[in-house]
Amino acid sequence: MQVGEFLMPVHPPGYNHTETLDADLERVITLDKLGYREIWVGEHFTSQWENIPAPDLFIARAIGETKNIVFGTGVNCMPNHNPFVLAHRIAQLDHMCHGRFQWGVGPGGLPGDLAAANIDPATGKHREWARQAVDLILQLWDNPKPGRYKSEFWDFTVPEPNDKIGMRTYIKPYQRPHPPIAIAGSRPQSGSLTVAGMRGWIPMSINFLPWDSVKAQWGSVEEGARKTGRVPDRSKWRVSRDVYVGETTKQARKEALEGPIAKAYGEYFLPILSAIPGRIEQLKVKPGMSDSDVNPAYMMDHVWIVGGPDDVAARIRELYEFTGGFGVLLTIGHEWKPKDKWRRSHELLMNEVMPRLKDLAPKVAVAAD
Repeated sequence: MQVGEFLMPVHPPGYNHTETLDADLERVITLDKLGYREIWVGEHFTSQWENIPAPDLFIARAIGETKNIVFGTGVNCMPNHNPFVLAHRIAQLDHMCHGRFQWGVGPGGLPGDLAAANIDPATGKHREWARQAVDLILQLWDNPKPGRYKSEFWDFTVPEPNDKIGMRTYIKPYQRPHPPIAIAGSRPQSGSLTVAGMRGWIPMSINFLPWDSVKAQWGSVEEGARKTGRVPDRSKWRVSRDVYVGETTKQARKEALEGPIAKAYGEYFLPILSAIPGRIEQLKVKPGMSDSDVNPAYMMDHVWIVGGPDDVAARIRELYEFTGGFGVLLTIGHEWKPKDKWRRSHELLMNEVMPRLKDLAPKVAVAAD
């Protein structure tokens, strides 16, 4: 099992944007030196808490500041993009990364971002938009046939080539036929992760679901794989968790409840989930719990992984064994203040916790006769 980071990022509204971008870059450089495998950079246009609207630009800057870490968009919200333009930006980024790149895609989910695309999320059109857009981009990379591409979602033209002057739709990704594709799921029974199983894409589980729901998400991957005769690969599965490691468990729990993780949940994650019918119910480990019981202290006890190195190692092992195994644990990139404590948390995770878990490797599935 390896470790990566999902850099949403998470910064409280009102923070200086230049400073948060600089801090996020410093964090990425630090994680690269510590041996993190990968970084996924989020994309949102209307959330001040997740304040990177252009992950490709951030990655293009960060790739030159790092040596080994693999970058990914986490994710490109397809309804906010023209497929013709995005196909070119992602292909160029893959070249600039020399293949240290994974392409995360998704339908988007924040109400403001979907409103910007003139989509009512109740219609579900954002999911169909995403599916069609990804297929179209793959087609443009493989064989960009000239003609007009018009649907209810977009309208553009691939012009006829003119090889006398070197004019055609030409760009293809560095990785052939394309970068690894990832898709995230935020519900226990996830249609997005069913698609991941169907198409052999990287499945990613979101950070705020309890363990039962995370385990159920792998069932969605298996369901999709059965539909297309694939063998689902647990080593591809990314499981996101809010992780904080302190010198002692008492210290870690205190700092988590008084710091940016609890602030983000108390002022952002839990309020936005409470506003979406049925979503807060998915965070409850017991039927009949009141919504007010789902608070940062509850999340720390049941969802986050917080403690000293011994307890964090035990919790990660417990999660791994409970879910059946996964390939990469993705920690969540919160506001990086106080910087010294966050840096120490990352150091403890990589130098004290992960060596105790080096025996964890997902079992390889085999196809049925």
